[in-house]
Amino acid sequence: MTLSDTTLDAVQLAATAAESKGGEDLVALDVSGPLPFVDAFLLVTGRSERNVVAIAGEVEDRLNASGMKTLRREGKSEGRWILLDFGEVVVHVFHEEERMYYSLERLWKDCPVIPLVSSAPQPAN
Repeated sequence: MTLSDTTLDAVQLAATAAESKGGEDLVALDVSGPLPFVDAFLLVTGRSERNVVAIAGEVEDRLNASGMKTLRREGKSEGRWILLDFGEVVVHVFHEEERMYYSLERLWKDCPVIPLVSSAPQPAN
């Protein structure tokens, strides 16, 4: 299935928000084939519980400001794996240990990767 421009824009906005708070190892997956209720996952790693909470908060704030409603939020109090459900896009913000343990990339390895444009500064030559 081809993702809508709205979904692609939301994934990119979430990725930009995550990077602005130090999110690392961003991977976006098109899960619209196997999952009838969601189009894309964004996976992000934070280095500490505080960082995971900050990343998730920034993603939620920016997507809400763009008009997307948070349908469900889980894991915020622990800061180890926060799931943000916006309907067509689900954002998973992991502490690095949980990211390695659950390895969602491996679970969804047959799904196409959605290219992301990094907002991180590029190293000088």
